[in-house]
Amino acid sequence: MDILSLFVVVPVLTIIALTFTKGLKQARLVSMVGSIFQLGMAINLVIAYFKERAVNDSIMIFTKDVVWFEQFNIHYAIGVDGISVALLTLTSIIVLAGVFISWKMPDLPKEFFISLLVLATGVYGFFISIDLFTMFVFYEIAVIPMYLLIGIWGSGPKEYSAMKLTLMLMGASAVLLVGILGIYFNSNADGGALTFNILEIAQVNIPFEAQKLFFPLTFVGFAVLGALFPFHTWSPDGHASAPTAVSMLHAGVLMKLGGYGVFRIAMFLLPEGAMHWSWFFIILAAIGVVYGAFGAIRQTDLKYINAYASVSHLGLVLFALLTFNKIAWNGAILQSLSHGLLTAMFFALIGMIYGRTHTRDIYKLGGLMKVLPFIGAIYVITGLAYLGLPGFSGFVAEMNIFVGAFENPNMFHRVLTILAVSSIVVTAVYILRLVGKIMMGPLVNDDFKDLPKATWYEKVGILLLLIPVVAMGVAPLWLSDMIMASIEPFIKGVL
Repeated sequence: MDILSLFVVVPVLTIIALTFTKGLKQARLVSMVGSIFQLGMAINLVIAYFKERAVNDSIMIFTKDVVWFEQFNIHYAIGVDGISVALLTLTSIIVLAGVFISWKMPDLPKEFFISLLVLATGVYGFFISIDLFTMFVFYEIAVIPMYLLIGIWGSGPKEYSAMKLTLMLMGASAVLLVGILGIYFNSNADGGALTFNILEIAQVNIPFEAQKLFFPLTFVGFAVLGALFPFHTWSPDGHASAPTAVSMLHAGVLMKLGGYGVFRIAMFLLPEGAMHWSWFFIILAAIGVVYGAFGAIRQTDLKYINAYASVSHLGLVLFALLTFNKIAWNGAILQSLSHGLLTAMFFALIGMIYGRTHTRDIYKLGGLMKVLPFIGAIYVITGLAYLGLPGFSGFVAEMNIFVGAFENPNMFHRVLTILAVSSIVVTAVYILRLVGKIMMGPLVNDDFKDLPKATWYEKVGILLLLIPVVAMGVAPLWLSDMIMASIEPFIKGVL
């Protein structure tokens, strides 16, 4: 079997194995083994990618094409470049970390891990697909389990949050489907056959009028999943009600489909439409960056703080893509990776704190560093990385975004860049305030004196996320060069 199809087959086999398990111990063991195997496949793919890229300069490598539905020219067509490889690796890390963080899942553990791996299967399939229809199918597979994961295993107003998330993302899917069909029915503008293949469509000169019509539909369809303002409201509620591992995958992996789809589909296949509409959507993205930061500073619930921070930081991804600058584009991909790891870490830490204190209210927490030294230390490190401290992944990503965006010579883009940069100050305020409030100072509740320390499986889950955050910050060039090499073909098609 080819190296990419394994990313769909192995999770499915793990799901099948889970159906035969009984009890928590068996379910988590099978999930752990399957997830470790997925991480091993991702590491092997990175090694194989560098070896193959040394002798193969194709846009996509490890390609495979099998006819799926001949009447509409739908294929199971797969392939990867450096961006896909990086995001597949990110997914495998967060899935495994999520399994460890869910080690003590008390209710319906088998069903929980099955739903989690169905979501992961959809994400893996989405990142390897180069056929629009196949990609859309995997997109739906990734989104649908969120309703069950939040509605069954969530907390608070979980039914409301699950329904709101599902309705908004399904609405976005409907808009996206119209955009994809618009691209498909204009894919023979140069006289060829209709096709869903991304690489074939990129060679076609789609009429400008069609691009103007279908770019906003395709962009919004994907960008809603990337928390585009003002269609972001599903995200904070979904995060707040979701169980810890689901929040990790939701923010760390699922929301990355939005930025990836915008870059790979909307901008690459409809470049003239992207140029035409960029001024409008970049304003929305800049507003989202600032709005998310100010939204976070007003929250008192730890999950809501992180959820609004995600809106802000993912807004930077869309903002960078719409600047049409290769350095900013590089920053957008790095930001997707950095945000995925850091947000997953924050949600994991919040879950650990809530599991011990039974509160997420920052005014009911304080002095936790004294009783939870490991959790407290990692929380401080994650906060500093999130606000862009040099030496961590956040700094590398944001520097690329802001430097690239400011390279644009016109005043419009530079003013919006300054507006986006201002979010750094607000981020520093709420992160430092948060760290100081819940970790430093005297213990505010005597009942917290004997809180249980971090367990081995919690430490493993956290370290799985922390190590790549530090690695990206200390030695970013190998990853940056891999991404930049994959951006070059898109530059030729768009810029």
